[in-house]
Amino acid sequence: MRGRVGFLVCIWVLLWGSCFGRFVVEKNSLKVTSPESIKGVYECAIGNFGVPQYGGSLVGTVVYPKANQGGCKSFDDFDISYKSKSGSLPVFLLVDRGDCFFTLKAWNAQKAGAAAILVADSKVEPLITMDTPEEEKGDADYVDKITIPSALVSRSLGDSIKKALSAEEMVNMNLDWREALPHPDERVEYEFWTNSNDECGPKCDSQIEFVKNFKGAAQILEQKEYTQFTPHYITWYCPEAFALSKQCKSQCINHGRYCAPDPEQDFTRGYDGKDVVIQNLRQACFFKVANESGKPWLWWDYVTDFAIRCPMKDEKYNKECAEHVIKSLGVDLKKIDQCIGDPEADVDNQVLKAEQDAQIGKGSRGDVTILPTLVINNRQYRGKLDRGAVLKAICSGFQETTEPPICLSEDVETNECLENNGGCWQDKVSNITACRDTFRGRVCECPMVDGVKFFGDGYTHCEASAALRCEVHNGGCWKKTQEGRTYSACIDDNSKGCKCPPGFKGDGVNCEDVDECKEKLACQCPACKCKNTWGSYECSCNGGLLYMHEHDTCISKDTNTEVSWGFVWVIILGLAAAGAAGYAIYKYRIRRYMDSEIRAIMAQYMPLDNQPNNVVHAEI
Repeated sequence: MRGRVGFLVCIWVLLWGSCFGRFVVEKNSLKVTSPESIKGVYECAIGNFGVPQYGGSLVGTVVYPKANQGGCKSFDDFDISYKSKSGSLPVFLLVDRGDCFFTLKAWNAQKAGAAAILVADSKVEPLITMDTPEEEKGDADYVDKITIPSALVSRSLGDSIKKALSAEEMVNMNLDWREALPHPDERVEYEFWTNSNDECGPKCDSQIEFVKNFKGAAQILEQKEYTQFTPHYITWYCPEAFALSKQCKSQCINHGRYCAPDPEQDFTRGYDGKDVVIQNLRQACFFKVANESGKPWLWWDYVTDFAIRCPMKDEKYNKECAEHVIKSLGVDLKKIDQCIGDPEADVDNQVLKAEQDAQIGKGSRGDVTILPTLVINNRQYRGKLDRGAVLKAICSGFQETTEPPICLSEDVETNECLENNGGCWQDKVSNITACRDTFRGRVCECPMVDGVKFFGDGYTHCEASAALRCEVHNGGCWKKTQEGRTYSACIDDNSKGCKCPPGFKGDGVNCEDVDECKEKLACQCPACKCKNTWGSYECSCNGGLLYMHEHDTCISKDTNTEVSWGFVWVIILGLAAAGAAGYAIYKYRIRRYMDSEIRAIMAQYMPLDNQPNNVVHAEI
């Protein structure tokens, strides 16, 4: 009986932190945009299930059901659907608190087509965090399937919304998670409070699955120093008066200083709580040693591989199996053993002591009392432990425009562009769109395609830069290759639109060949023959005549030859005559020049007939 009492007291101490610790309710903003009577900004508490839209917002219209107002039954039983129709706002379903688990209300709302669920509190009190049910009290099969966001609103706001709806007023609101997590700089710090126990039911299964799925993204973020990650492990202490009891000895190490619950909650079989504490310590020490060596991301490999290779169900949850995994990852085993120390010693273990100190909330972060818990930028994450949802939350912790590339990848895309193209511009012919999904929501931004930038407002129009518009899907114009020739309706200059090239007709988006022969557009002379080709035509003449395209006429090949040779002879004779005349003139001018020179020389030595005889010579 005394042992039983000791066990109960120990359990009470383990739960004390959860009952009396400083638990912080994480909130997001709720903005009512209509009607005017309740218009304003309110706080609501984020549920610890579903997928909150961290970094983004969601607009919808509120509906309060006339039947099944608590949401505890399937709305199919009442033939009610809340799936939004094309062109209408998404539905936020308001239900009353009580009578069933919060998660069941959310699941029924999601199945009915609601985009989000609002739970109106049943009494006037500070907001609380809606959590998942304890494993032994609720069917957890549907919990992991909940994807819509959830929020608890105060009783006064719930009553105001109901009053407005009863007066047939439309209540529109915006759920805003953009400031749910702080984003002070270009680096995100996050912690993952976890446990090596793999025999705690669906929660353990989902935690192991999350680590395996999130490993790749976490390692990319850590290797490129976008984030600083730290794993943590929750332990409790056993009261000193019961440190030597059978219950504390089976659950604790270091004389009751660090304890964990029995995995099977049965002291007579399987592994004990102290086995869990030792493995938690080994994982914490693995991270410490890997971090000191500059490779903290190896923790994700170790935890994943250990869960696969050393499960409790195969009775491999032990030191030997763990060391095989550590060796395969190349981490110093001796340093890890030194970090673990002696679990039987009556001394503090510095690693686990630091973990217990870290459980206590500091600043805006409350105490860590729930496993698993993710803390991002010193705020506790609320929602489903899902790869996409967690990555989206981490990405929202970066300052806008400083997000790493993985935050803009398909991993965090939503389906906002799938429906009505997100309200953005789209060229349906070339399938180019201005809608781009990010973790912060869709953005209407003219794209860049194949190196060509489109310009415009992104909503009503986008145009490729003029000189390069034909480079992208031919500017959305018609283009075709046939018979070894290619024709295009896109004009690669500053023009806009499409125009069928000569030889074709149509609107530029669709063009077809013009039959010039059939439409009497070519080869119209009496002796002409016309043959249509794709994009053009060919003309020829009957009877061996030659076709002259410039004059659209046929002429004789012989006549053409005679005329040509006669013309050549005329040119030759003309050139010969010109040469002879030139030579004669040249000879005549030379002769005249020579005669004048000779006469001048002779005149110096003898008088000529026409000169006088009394010429006086000057003395030299």
